[in-house]
Amino acid sequence: LTGWKTKKFKGQTQYQLTKLDGSQVLRADSNASASGLFYEQRIDLQKTPFMNWRWRIENRLGKIDEQTKSGDDFAARVYVVVSGGLIFWNTKAINYVWASTSPKDKAWPNPFAGDHAMMVSVRSSSDKTGTWYTEKRNVRADFKQLTGEDSLYIDAVAIMTDTDNTKGKAAAYYGDIYFTAE
Repeated sequence: LTGWKTKKFKGQTQYQLTKLDGSQVLRADSNASASGLFYEQRIDLQKTPFMNWRWRIENRLGKIDEQTKSGDDFAARVYVVVSGGLIFWNTKAINYVWASTSPKDKAWPNPFAGDHAMMVSVRSSSDKTGTWYTEKRNVRADFKQLTGEDSLYIDAVAIMTDTDNTKGKAAAYYGDIYFTAE
């Protein structure tokens, strides 16, 4: 986890490298907590707009309204950040989430950050727990669609498993995250 930094919101989600299904992956365990790991690196979305990753969850968070502050918890999320520099309110993010109740491909503003952080349900309750899924998203196209801005770069990638608002428990695994031209 060289270069990854912790961002605490409430409590501490436990992250540890482990072997699963023959690969080294990151396991996340959240018990009424919310903390994430982020990696600061400028990524040129003109050259490599596609973010690729693998993930799996071990459990869902039940019947929650993920579009409210009290339900803003996800067994797994991978997000990208465009820094606003010293003008923090210009910071934008897209959270690709594994939703418990929101349908797949639904987008909404984060209940805490508003349209500065857009949520996109990549997986939902129709997807199996305990199963690896491989994802590919055109981050540049998503920023255009969700924010109306043509973001040429992102400044950080982050992951988070959080259950602080619902006081629940969740376990997830994250594989490699990388960017490609196609």
